[in-house]
Amino acid sequence: MQIFAGLGNPGASYALHRHNIGFMAVDTIAEMHRFDKWRLRFQGLVAEGQIGGEKLLLLKPATWMNDSGRSVGEALRFYKLGPDALTVFYDELDLAPNKVRVKTGGGAAGHNGIRSIDAHVGVDYRRVRLGIGHPGHRDRVTGHVLGNFAKAEMDPLADMLGAVAAEVSWLAAGDDARFMNEVARRLAPAD
Repeated sequence: MQIFAGLGNPGASYALHRHNIGFMAVDTIAEMHRFDKWRLRFQGLVAEGQIGGEKLLLLKPATWMNDSGRSVGEALRFYKLGPDALTVFYDELDLAPNKVRVKTGGGAAGHNGIRSIDAHVGVDYRRVRLGIGHPGHRDRVTGHVLGNFAKAEMDPLADMLGAVAAEVSWLAAGDDARFMNEVARRLAPAD
């Protein structure tokens, strides 16, 4: 079993914030792959399903972004899983909008949700970094991250989330490079 956690803040007023792109990613995966309905568990919402023969638990912590590690840690402990069974989807300022990168381990780079997970489960888990772009100056970061996606960004965002969900079987199989390549191929402009 693997746990795919999407990071965000709970509540309708946060639904379209750039900071909630992790929630959006796991919502899209759940819908595309016909996971069970979301239910309350592990201080968050979970949906169960399978992708490519792999049993997956999707998790959206309801502990607020800065305390995501409590929910994620609780789920890992319940299933007696180590950090190697965890994949976290989250917003990345230092990636151009709609770019997707995967890595295992590393630092939090100022992301409080990642910092919280690091504190609760260690750093050796897979991270799917979903680009939201940098606003240009650090004084504008908070407003950018906690701001809604603009109307003009919605179609490219939907394309990126759809590509991630369509190719997520490569992540479930442990082929991170193939996942990134296939997502990039889907998002490449048509000639």
